[in-house]
Amino acid sequence: MTTPVRVRFAPSPTGFPHVGNIRTAMFNWLLARHTGGRLVLRIEDTDVARRVEGAVKNIMDGLSWLGLDWDEGPDVGGDYGPYYQSERLELYKAAAEKLIEQGDAYYCYCSPERLAELRAGQVKRKEPPGYDRLCRNLTKEERARKEAEGITPVVRFKTPLEGQTAYEDVIWGKVVIENSTLDDFVLLKSDGYPTYHLANVVDDHAMKISHVIRAEEWISSTPRHLLLYQALKLEPPQFVHHPMILGPDRAKLSKRHGAVSILDYRDMGYLPQTMFNFLSLIGWSLDDKTELMSRQELIDNFSLERIGKTGAIFNREKLDWMNGVYIRQLAADEFFDAVQPYLMEDLDAGKALISDEEYVRAVLPLVQERAKTLLEVAGLTQFFFSEELAYDVGLLIGKNMDKAATVKALKAARDKLEPLKAFDADSLEAVLRPLAPELGLKTGQLFSVLRVAVTGRAAAPPLFATMAVLGKERCLKRIAAALKML
Repeated sequence: MTTPVRVRFAPSPTGFPHVGNIRTAMFNWLLARHTGGRLVLRIEDTDVARRVEGAVKNIMDGLSWLGLDWDEGPDVGGDYGPYYQSERLELYKAAAEKLIEQGDAYYCYCSPERLAELRAGQVKRKEPPGYDRLCRNLTKEERARKEAEGITPVVRFKTPLEGQTAYEDVIWGKVVIENSTLDDFVLLKSDGYPTYHLANVVDDHAMKISHVIRAEEWISSTPRHLLLYQALKLEPPQFVHHPMILGPDRAKLSKRHGAVSILDYRDMGYLPQTMFNFLSLIGWSLDDKTELMSRQELIDNFSLERIGKTGAIFNREKLDWMNGVYIRQLAADEFFDAVQPYLMEDLDAGKALISDEEYVRAVLPLVQERAKTLLEVAGLTQFFFSEELAYDVGLLIGKNMDKAATVKALKAARDKLEPLKAFDADSLEAVLRPLAPELGLKTGQLFSVLRVAVTGRAAAPPLFATMAVLGKERCLKRIAAALKML
C-alpha cells in the first residue's frame, strides 16, 4: 500500500510572499491535486523578532488569489493542528528534552557576545563559521554553576564528528554530506522557541508529511534534519529540492529585479490564471514547446520528475505576452469584472463616466486586444472618461500639413458630422473616408488629425469605432476644442 501524499506549504510571516515562495506552494499544490493528496498550510511563526504585522493575511490572500486552496490549516482546521508553530511549543520542548536525555543534545550557555567574537575570529582566519562545541562536554557540576549564574541556555544538537549523512533527493539524486562539515546547531532557543530545524522535523512527522518540497537553498540543511529524524527514531519524508528562480542576470531573484511580492503582480494588473501558468513553467515543463496550459492540464500532467535541476529565468517579457493572451481570451463580462478595480483607481478620469456601466462595456472591447495588463487598460481608455483632453497642439498638425490645412480639415469633418442621425462606425466611415480626397488629403492625414482631436493621442483604437462609442456630442465638442487650440 502506497503512502498517501501529504504535502505542506510552511511560510514564515517575516515578510510578504514573493514569487519564489509561491512557486514552492504551487508545486506542493499541484502534487496534492494530481495524486488526490492533501495540502497543509502551516505558519512557521517561531521567529518572534522578525514577525511582520499582516503577513499571515497577505500569505493567505496571495494563495487564494491564485486559487491555491489548502485542505488543512489555521483557518480551516484539520486533524493535525494547531497549524501555528507558536501554538506547538510543548511538542518542541518535549523533543529537545528527549534528545538531551538520550545524549543526542546538550545545553549551551555561551553568550551572544562570545559567539559573535568566535565568528569574527573565524572570519579573520578564513575558517568556516561554526560553533566550537565549548559546552558539548560540560560536567553536571559545570552546568549547575552556569544555571546558578542565571544563564538561560539554548539546546544544541550533538552532531556526530565522523561519518557521512546521505539521502536520495527526488530531483538531485544521491546527496552525501560529511558530518565533520556540520556544526552543533541550535534546536531550542533561550526564549523557548525552536529553530527551523527542530520545529520542521517535529511537525513534518506529526502531520504525516510524505514529501517535503522546498527550494534548493535548503539542501545544506537536510543532513541536519536527517540526523534529527535518526536520533528521534522517526521515518523521514521524501525530499524534493527545486531550483531557485533567477533574474535576467542569472542572480537569485530579488527586489532589484522589480516587484517580487505575488500581490504586487495582482496590483500591476496580471491575471491569476496568467501567474499560475507562468510560475508553474519556471523550472517545470511538459515538453520543449508548450507554454499555455490550463489549471486542469497542469494538474493532470504534473510530476516531480519533470522539475529541472537548473535555475530558471523569470522572463518579464514572456509574462507580459502571456498575460495579453489570457486577457484576450476573457469573455466580455469577465473582462469587465476584472478591469473594474483598476478603472476606479484612475483618479484622473471622470468617476461619473466610469460608473456608467453601459458606456464602460462599450469602451472595453476597443482595448481588450491591445492590453497586456489590466492596469494598462486604465491608461488606454482614459480619454474615454476625461471631460477635457490635454495634449500638445503640435500633435494636431497632420503629416505634410500646415496649420491652415488642419483647421480646414477639422471644420469640414465637423460639417459632415453635425447633420448625422446615426453615429455608428459604418455611418462615420461613409461620410469621412470620401472627405479626404475632397480636401486633397490622404485618408491617413485626415484620420490622424481627427484621431488627435477626439482622443488627444496619436495612437488609439480604431477611429470610427472609437468615435461611435464617444458619441456625437462628445466628438463635436472635442473637435471644437481642437479648433480653438489652433
